[in-house]
Amino acid sequence: HTDTAMCVILTPIGEKRGCPEDEQEDTPSKKPRVEKDHKNGGHSLKDEEEEPECEAGDREEDGETFADMMKHGLTELDVGILKYVSDHKGFSGILKERYSDFVVHEINKQGKIVHLDDLSIPAEPQEPPQESDVLTEEQKKQLGELQLFKNKEDNVSIEVMDDTKEKRTLVHKAIKTQFPGLETKTEERDGRKFIVAYHAAGKKALAAPRKHFWPKNRGSFCHFVLYKENKDTMDAINVLSKFLRLRPNMFSYMGTKDKRAITVQEIAVLKITAERLAHLNKCLMNLKLGNFCYKNHPLKLGELQGNHFTVVIRNISGTDEQVHQALTSLKQTGFINYYGMQRFGTTAVPTQQVGRAILRNDWKEVVDLILKPRPGAEKEFLVRCREEWAKTQDPEAALKKLPNKRCVEGQLLRGLSMYGKKNIVTAFGLIPRNNRLMYIHSYQSVVWNTMVSRRIEAFGLKAVEGDLVLKGTTAHVLSAEEAENRSIHDIVMPLPGFDVIYPSHHVGKGYRELLTADGLDIDNMRHKVKDYSLAGAYRRIIIRPSDVSWEVIQYDDPRISLVHSDFEKLENKPAPVFNKEGKYRALRMEFSLPPSTYATMAIREVLKLDTSIKKQTQLNTTWFN
Repeated sequence: HTDTAMCVILTPIGEKRGCPEDEQEDTPSKKPRVEKDHKNGGHSLKDEEEEPECEAGDREEDGETFADMMKHGLTELDVGILKYVSDHKGFSGILKERYSDFVVHEINKQGKIVHLDDLSIPAEPQEPPQESDVLTEEQKKQLGELQLFKNKEDNVSIEVMDDTKEKRTLVHKAIKTQFPGLETKTEERDGRKFIVAYHAAGKKALAAPRKHFWPKNRGSFCHFVLYKENKDTMDAINVLSKFLRLRPNMFSYMGTKDKRAITVQEIAVLKITAERLAHLNKCLMNLKLGNFCYKNHPLKLGELQGNHFTVVIRNISGTDEQVHQALTSLKQTGFINYYGMQRFGTTAVPTQQVGRAILRNDWKEVVDLILKPRPGAEKEFLVRCREEWAKTQDPEAALKKLPNKRCVEGQLLRGLSMYGKKNIVTAFGLIPRNNRLMYIHSYQSVVWNTMVSRRIEAFGLKAVEGDLVLKGTTAHVLSAEEAENRSIHDIVMPLPGFDVIYPSHHVGKGYRELLTADGLDIDNMRHKVKDYSLAGAYRRIIIRPSDVSWEVIQYDDPRISLVHSDFEKLENKPAPVFNKEGKYRALRMEFSLPPSTYATMAIREVLKLDTSIKKQTQLNTTWFN
């Protein structure tokens, strides 16, 4: 499918159409991986020897194979998403027809919506001495050309005649200040000293660049706003690390953002100047950096106040009255705070099944679920790898079938070949920690979704005796009298764990039954392996978005973007023009959500639809190109 034309038809249950793709907000971050070729232009940042990732859900297949794969995927019912809170009639529409139909702006710690609106370099506290006379005009011309991406494997040598350390330092500093895309080092040839400049992204640049001069009165971290299109946060950070020759963990951020969207968020990086970062704007596609400032601290995951969404749903079937009713309900009542479909993976083996096996300490089952042959379409090398494993149970033989060993299957097989099949726990530890924890979090999420559906079914939208509310960080069970003075928006339900209490009504008792049926002991959620011990947590069951606004717009050209992005504003591009008589109708809505809540679940409530890829693909396997 082409990046700009993949779409999702969203239909109320019972109407026939479909093919959705979901976003992910602030879910545990994915493992870092190096950027693949962009389809819609730009430099390929892929190493020559690099092989493709071996994730089954890469979605590069054509419509038919993808549809075939999705026959074995999950529906909302499989992950406990069953109820709606409003009683309006649903309507259909197309979500993410273009990735610019889904725009996410982070809301920072101070409650401010983050925008990219300034590409300038911050002024230094005092001007450094002018070093311009160190370089000749000819040298400046050569260095300027070397900065161009197409010359990234060249270099420029400058001979240092009066060879003193001070003179060399001046030349190094002058090059780095005036040409932030270059690295320099001193080389000796035939007894003569040269300062050699390399393109920072070239293969010959230093693997560990020399330390850049850093004034004492400048904050150690450069904070900036990252604007990205159709790329997930880890991919973007991998690209930046590659160009700056840094390890990805030098960057910090408050949350990961959707891939198939335009997103704007804050990032911080240790001791990289705003000049070097701003220079990347010349070489990168689909990424823009700006709003630079220096601070003394990095960013921490979860520090954000939330995200502001602008969502366009095209070709809507609802009347203006239906739309008004649906959005008024979203604004006043909200939606059920379910974990969205993207929490559970798209393949035939759901992540929560692996999570349950880990919690049961059934390691043979864990290996089996990850490596056994599975129904549905997958990349050919993965199918061959699984067949080899099923036939021989030989990790090295199965590993040979994978062109790239960095996917979950490859990491697990490498672990098994290193530590043997008797040491599965150690072998499994080779999978990055975030990925391992994702499995058990997704099990917790299914339990939470299921229990919340039962809670809404049993007691509706009012607080009742036995419900839980938070007092500070501690949960408190409501008496009948207290429940009278509480609203559904105060109620929380626990994710199962050793450090939570459960509601005292019959729905709360259902947690024990559900876990027992899954072979788990609710009274013993500590695990032999500390990483897999679940403390549990509390999550509000109904979320009311803030700053909700909407309009029904009419337009004539289906190819135009209906949202004026930060980048378009910086480029002085005109805002989209709507025509009252336009032949197409779209719903444009905006709302803000707290961290780790799912915009797709808010949209589901508005349209009354099943957001799973499987359901939509069953209804209609056409890709709209």
